[in-house]
Amino acid sequence: MGYKKVNLKKTAVVLLVGVISLFALLPFYQMIIMGTYYTDQLYTGVKLLPGDYLLHNLKNIMKHDFVKFYSNSLIVAVSNTVIGVCISTLAGYAFAKYQFKGQGAFFLIIISALAIPPQLGLIGFVIEMRGLGWADSLLPLIVNGVANPFGVFWMRQYISGAVPNELIESGRIDGCGEFGILIRLILPIIKPALITIFLILFLWSWNNYMVPLVVITNQEYYTIPLSISLLSTEFKNDDAARILCLALSTIPIIGMFCAGSRYLIQGLVAGSVKG
Repeated sequence: MGYKKVNLKKTAVVLLVGVISLFALLPFYQMIIMGTYYTDQLYTGVKLLPGDYLLHNLKNIMKHDFVKFYSNSLIVAVSNTVIGVCISTLAGYAFAKYQFKGQGAFFLIIISALAIPPQLGLIGFVIEMRGLGWADSLLPLIVNGVANPFGVFWMRQYISGAVPNELIESGRIDGCGEFGILIRLILPIIKPALITIFLILFLWSWNNYMVPLVVITNQEYYTIPLSISLLSTEFKNDDAARILCLALSTIPIIGMFCAGSRYLIQGLVAGSVKG
């Protein structure tokens, strides 16, 4: 009886999770289906089956240099995320395991930066990029937000709870340098946190719309969010092509989250209970 009761409970949980997952995936499915119709057909009712205009919409997207904009987004998101993860890891490790003058004040400034809206410094950022001669290039999008306060706070909290001081001391006793300790001993332990912050920063960079809108005026450097505005004519917006473009732009995000979901959950859980 106990075995049957456990099986029934497990089956009920699986069914409940399955139903919730279907509802969560329904908007994405609907977005793909809507991308296979002509724009005028989208307003005649809810579409559940594929239409006949997929190739037409794909042709329209490719005509507007979709591959170029897609590659721009990938270059910006990957570069911005890799640099951001490196800075967050180094700064978080320093705040977690080193003692230095002004440590508390510096960390307080970083925490305070979390309460400042990013839009508040946008004008200064644009002026700075123009002064450096980086405007109308991918460089402003790459360097934007690499020093992320949330990333530093996240890594500091995780490293404080996950990495014992004895491990660092044992590395020093064995003759390992400080950078070697970080690479060989610390990084394997904090792998869930690294993948978690990588996914979060990549998502933020990939979906960034405000900074490219203000900094970029040359269409050659447009990213996916900006390129969607080009899918229109003088008299009509091609909503079907826009929706298909949005569906295609979610592929990297879905793939990365599927690949790193196990570490993402571990990182979120550990980061929420350790400090």
